[in-house]
Amino acid sequence: MSAAAVLARPETLPQTAAPLLSVEGIHTYYGETQVLFEVSLAVGAAEVFALLGPNGAGKTTTLRSILGLTRPKRGRIRFAGADVTHWPTHRIARAGIGWVPDDRRLCPTLTVAKNLSIAEKRTRFRSWSLKDAFGIFSPIELLMHREAENLSGGEMQMVAISRALLGSPGLVLFDEPSQGLAPKIVSDVLATIRRLRDEGVAAIVVEQNAEIALSVATKAAVLDRGRIAWAGEAAELRDDRALRRKLLGA
Repeated sequence: MSAAAVLARPETLPQTAAPLLSVEGIHTYYGETQVLFEVSLAVGAAEVFALLGPNGAGKTTTLRSILGLTRPKRGRIRFAGADVTHWPTHRIARAGIGWVPDDRRLCPTLTVAKNLSIAEKRTRFRSWSLKDAFGIFSPIELLMHREAENLSGGEMQMVAISRALLGSPGLVLFDEPSQGLAPKIVSDVLATIRRLRDEGVAAIVVEQNAEIALSVATKAAVLDRGRIAWAGEAAELRDDRALRRKLLGA
């Protein structure tokens, strides 16, 4: 399966019929230790892609490679028609890739309002306003003057997702979005991913809980020890218990 990751400056992104993101045979290392081996995947516009696998399989490293945080030594990443393999992370973000990390990474001593305001960007993709964010997560409006360190885990996740949206993304990378959250908040997060898909925003969802990820995904891939072990339609993996057990042990 060919793969997806091209990031470009908003003003230079060419029109293309290719996938929004294509990751093409990347090899990524931490120091001398190789973590990803010829990983390829492709994500279309307004598509939700589930990236699954056990701990240590390379899921987060794949996201970090796409973002330019851990740059692959070989292979290519394209986003919206541009080769962004060697772009710095800030330029990749300006091109329209948002990130919701597993630990949220809010600035703890800043207010919610400040955390959100410093994230606002304009790209070639749809612009999102605070009003839009409040429409998805209404509690945030009442939290704007609270410091981030005083938020609950669910509140932090709502702010982290809103922060990603205010960057006007065409693609959002979700790393373990259900981690540590109450079932009601998980349900809200999944509903938000579906809404973003309907609004034309693509997503990659990295999850330990395959059932959660597959409930919103259109395509999926399973990583095993840094290699793609399976890729295909999310519905196939969701509906085939034997295949899921073989690949994921669940």
